[in-house]
Amino acid sequence: MFSKQFEIRWSDVDANGHLANSAYTNFMSHARMSFFGDHGFSMKTIQKNGLGPVVFYEHMYYFKESFLGTPIQVTIEVSGLSEDGMFFSFDHDFYNHKGEHLAHCQMLGAWIDLKTRKLTGLPQDLLELGEKFPKADSFKLLTKEDTRKFGVKPKPLSTRL
Repeated sequence: MFSKQFEIRWSDVDANGHLANSAYTNFMSHARMSFFGDHGFSMKTIQKNGLGPVVFYEHMYYFKESFLGTPIQVTIEVSGLSEDGMFFSFDHDFYNHKGEHLAHCQMLGAWIDLKTRKLTGLPQDLLELGEKFPKADSFKLLTKEDTRKFGVKPKPLSTRL
């Protein structure tokens, strides 16, 4: 399991005085990029390969509030990867300084080619690094069907009027 420590800043809280939804997303994104960097996927390497990570969804489950100045820990476990490395999924968990579980998130993403703006598998050297990622007990080999498992599809506004 990968772990990253943060302290909740003034800009991370909302009008209710607790950690804002957007801050959870920002902490997860920062933790993921740290995870990638620690596993050979530095920004320099990603850019050299013309790749960019994209998020399809982040399903959040909130359990307990957290407040300004409180240290929190964000953990990451790789819960899925496709054979070609195109798709990846992470489980994120948030804990306070007492070890209490604050929130859980299931995230699904992919890699895009920054020139063609299309989804792409990883080059062989990065795929080999990806296959070495520490994996969750619930790890699953992902397929394109996993990106549509909730059945949500785009609907042009014209079809809704």
